Amino acid sequence: MTTDFTHQTYLSPFTWRYGSAEMRHIWSESHKRRLWRQLWIALAQAQQVAGLITPEQVDDLRAHAGQIDVDRAHQIEAEIHHDLMAEVKTFAEQCSVGGGIIHLGATSMDIEDNADALRLRESLDVILDKLTNLLAELASQIERWATTPIIGYTHLQPAEPTTMGYRLAQYGFDLLTDLAELRRVRDGIRGKGFKGAVGTSASYQELLPPPPKSPPLKRGGLGGGKFSAAQLEAHIMTAIELEPFPVATQTYPRKQDWLVMNALAGLGGSLYKFAFDLRLLQAPSLGEWAEPFGRKQVGSSAMPFKRNPINAENIDSLARMVAALPRIAWDNAAHSLLERTLDDSANRR
Repeated sequence: MTTDFTHQTYLSPFTWRYGSAEMRHIWSESHKRRLWRQLWIALAQAQQVAGLITPEQVDDLRAHAGQIDVDRAHQIEAEIHHDLMAEVKTFAEQCSVGGGIIHLGATSMDIEDNADALRLRESLDVILDKLTNLLAELASQIERWATTPIIGYTHLQPAEPTTMGYRLAQYGFDLLTDLAELRRVRDGIRGKGFKGAVGTSASYQELLPPPPKSPPLKRGGLGGGKFSAAQLEAHIMTAIELEPFPVATQTYPRKQDWLVMNALAGLGGSLYKFAFDLRLLQAPSLGEWAEPFGRKQVGSSAMPFKRNPINAENIDSLARMVAALPRIAWDNAAHSLLERTLDDSANRR
């Protein structure tokens, strides 16, 4: 496994060309592994309260939570062929006191799916913030051009007069619909919770002491049989401020990803329409709208005088990709056989 990702190797254009700084951070390897460690610490804290591990072990994990070493994790992964267990071993090497209890009772998706849910929520917060700002700017343009007359078009043929502001208001209303849907989806994001290998929480219940036949001795926290697997999960999820699905298999329901992709595709559709209309209106035969064109900008290698609508074309090009994603997410949800299959893993990455 190579970790030398430079412009001498293939890089996704989202890595360096199209992705925003915020999204590059959220979906980075380092941030993912920090979230994994945050979840392991929350699990350990709950298990300490349950009397299963010591405060010193939790403190040790917390002290080394920020020491992300992706190179070391990749080195281990090349040997064991499991990315999450490679991070467990990397973390454990750094924690001489608490390393042995990392991931106690958990399955991989208890960590990965909760981390993904947190990243989905973070990403939607970024998008919602940017969309709110876009709508505010669009509202000012609607007011500015509210009474400016233009010709309306139906079937791409000149029709009746309208105003620039009224046309812009149509785009604004579509984006308001997207804003409401994205907020709804964002507020509905749930984590898998901590339910173990097939969602039954059996591994956690097995670790917890059985109900006592007589009043329990104090073991610290809520131990002595007074702590159920459901309470353990609730303690963890409260700590990370994420509500769990009430039921899950080895993963959270993949329909959640489909709902997110649908909402994003809806937003992409609204932006696509605006950008496509701009491209039409920038054509010299209409000449009504135009993108800014820099003094040193070149429109074409052979025809530098051309003023191509490159931003609008980029929007439409990328929106087509977004429009295709719900189908993949649908397949992942519909083909998640029984308690879990792994055929969604590569495309979700």
